Amino acid sequence: MRVLVLGGGVVGVTTAYQLQRDGHEVTLIERNADVAAETSWGNAGMIAPGHSFVWSSPKAPMILLKSLFMKDQALRFRLSTDPRLYTWSWKFLMECTDARARRNTLLKHRLAAYSQAVLKDVLADEVIDYDRNDRGILYFHRSQEALDRGVEHMQILQSDGQVIEVLDRDGVVAVDPSLASAKDKIAGGIYCPTDETGDSAKFTRALAGIVRARGGTILLDTEITSIAAAGGAVTEVRTAKGSYKADACVLALGTHSAGMARSIGIDLPIYPIKGYSLTIPVGNQPLPPTVASVDEHNLVAISSFGDRVRVTATAEFAGYDTSHKPADFAFMKRVTQELYPEGADYDRAEMWAGLRPMTPTNLPFFGRRQYGNLFLNTGHGHIGWTMSHGSARITADLIAGRTPAIPMDGLVAN
Repeated sequence: MRVLVLGGGVVGVTTAYQLQRDGHEVTLIERNADVAAETSWGNAGMIAPGHSFVWSSPKAPMILLKSLFMKDQALRFRLSTDPRLYTWSWKFLMECTDARARRNTLLKHRLAAYSQAVLKDVLADEVIDYDRNDRGILYFHRSQEALDRGVEHMQILQSDGQVIEVLDRDGVVAVDPSLASAKDKIAGGIYCPTDETGDSAKFTRALAGIVRARGGTILLDTEITSIAAAGGAVTEVRTAKGSYKADACVLALGTHSAGMARSIGIDLPIYPIKGYSLTIPVGNQPLPPTVASVDEHNLVAISSFGDRVRVTATAEFAGYDTSHKPADFAFMKRVTQELYPEGADYDRAEMWAGLRPMTPTNLPFFGRRQYGNLFLNTGHGHIGWTMSHGSARITADLIAGRTPAIPMDGLVAN
């Protein structure tokens, strides 16, 4: 079967790889000069089933309300003239109940854990260098009260099979000695030894090379202008460089999926949520992080990719704006420098802002809508790297008419 994959982020490329493994003739279309050039480039790099909690939680509405007046909130809402922001936000708020947050978190964890297993299968077959670190992730807290709440909160994932270890401050430092100088700022943490990290963009580009070497076509610098559909099927995908036809198409355009789907009558509630990241060279600093961590008090995530440190923070409801200024990164840089004073060459930090394709449930869209040969694999939000591998395998199974390896109730029709 000939399959077109629309989008060259980590979700699109992993999908192309899994389809090719199934024997399909694959063509991937990407508008940028390389794959993994947008959301997949600057993320935290965490393969983190242990961080599967949805953002649409009972606490979110108050945080968003405070953000209108206070600038230090982890979730920030910016008033806009875009009506889709408000319709999407209303749907998001409807998910912020205890029952829905629990349901969506468990579904998200199911997909994340499966995806990590698929990644391991890929790594058993392929040689890919992407600065992998499989020593787990630390989720630490600044006070005992916060730690106790975190441990209680983590029980929902633990009940679904997530391995956790509760550590005091000495235990946190034992896992990552580079935190020793910040020991007095940490009450303790939750350690997920099976979580891992790696450079998403580096992985994606290497995997794209494998797809290309095995006969797949990857079209770069190719902007999709429209999708033509008739008789309940997609008939062609039009680009600035020509039109393409296939037996099936996969929509994996991230934040751009909603607009493209809308053009052919499909309503996908996906909205861009802006995130910020710093990529900092380690240089000659002697104590870079050795294990990825999340400062749960400040919601700053820190990973080490070989000779670089990646720091991410903030979720801003700001539309399609990716602009940024140094002041946007001051807080996350200060937090990281306090935790790892000899961890990186902070004066050489590279700033980046990108857009996460968020759904109100925080769950991606799979399967078909009204077109029999158009399959969705989009809307992965803030842990697209974590969920991409399983999502790709699920999509390949659905295209082949196979039953996916995990239950899809609550995932296909969300």
